[in-house]
Formats: sequence, structure tokens, C-alpha cells
Amino acid sequence: MPADRFADRVEAGRRLGEELKARGIGAEGAVVLGIPRGGVVTAAEVARVLGAPLDVALARKVGAPGNAELAIGAVGPDGAAVIDEDLARRVGATAEWLDRAVEREQHEVADRQRRFRDGRPPLDVVGRQAIVVDDGVATGSTAVAVGRWLAGAGARRRILAVPVAPPQTAERLGNAYDEVHILATPPAFFAVGEFYANFRQVTDDEVRQLLAAPKSP
Repeated sequence: MPADRFADRVEAGRRLGEELKARGIGAEGAVVLGIPRGGVVTAAEVARVLGAPLDVALARKVGAPGNAELAIGAVGPDGAAVIDEDLARRVGATAEWLDRAVEREQHEVADRQRRFRDGRPPLDVVGRQAIVVDDGVATGSTAVAVGRWLAGAGARRRILAVPVAPPQTAERLGNAYDEVHILATPPAFFAVGEFYANFRQVTDDEVRQLLAAPKSP
């Protein structure tokens, strides 16, 4: 299989975890945070390889008017929004439309926090090395929102690790994290799913099961 293509999210997570471990990342006290849904599957494998606890970093992209898959921004775990103002203007998103879209995603983030955690408190990131994992990024809006949240939450070091991302996004992500590790940055990039042989939908139940597995404090 080509270096920039993965069998599935588990294999991508294993390769990503091994790369991080080889670089000395994931020492004692680190926590791995997966971005739902698919990113949690990848993050669970990274956490296994590193021997680190797993948690979730909830963020929701704000899609463009008439094209929900095109992210013009995102809402982070704390409800704060990150909007690409230039892109928002180009796709015709007015201030009023953005206000409604952001509020909708803020409610969705809060609802998913309740569904995925099943009453469990989040892992403490204060003073810790926080490794944020997704199954890939396109525009990077959700990852940026999580990175900014971690800065305010007191993480000692913010590290983003993903299997695949376009080169221009990789550059942008460096502004929101102390370190960015990407296995593949192919110049021809349409969507994350094209770099996986199996990119099936991940269910809420799968995320809950992964998060409920025993973990270190």
C-alpha cells in the first residue's frame, strides 16, 4: 500500500503512534485526545502504542451555506468559534447566518459531550503534554479550534498528530500547536477518505465504547 494511503483508521493510528514514539513523544503524563467520531478510533490506537490515556476533544466544523462539507470555521470544546473570515465572505456567509450556524454547532458540541462521556469527567490537561489526533484534516478548522482551547485550558505542550493533510493546511496548523506531526502531505488532495481503503462511518456507540475502556488517571 502506498505510504500516503491507509488500510483503515486503526492501521493509521498504529503507524502514527509508532512515529510519535520514535520521536520521543508521549512520555509519562501525556494524554491523547481524539476528535470525534473517526478521529477517536485513530486516537485509541495512538494511545495504545504510547501507553497513554485516551479522551475526546469535541469540536464541530461550521459548514458553508449550501455546502455543509466545506468548513469555513469550527466550534471548539469550550464553545469558542474560529471562523475563516475571508472564506466566509467568499461563500456568502453573512454575519447573521454565521451567528445561527455557530449557535447550532455550540449546542451540538454540548450535546455530544454528554452523549460520549456518559457522565465521566474529562481528563485534566493542565500541565500535561496533550496529543490531539484526527483521522486526517482538510481545512484544519476543527483542529485549530481544539488547539486554541488547549492553550486556554493550560496544557503544557500542544501536539497535533494526523495521518494525512494537504500541505497548505499543515502550514496553518503550526500556528495553533507547538508541534505538528503528519505522516503524509500529498499535493493532490480532495478529501480525507480518499487516502483510506476503508473509511466507513463511525457510530456514537463505538466512540462511547472506546472512551469507556479502562485508562490511566
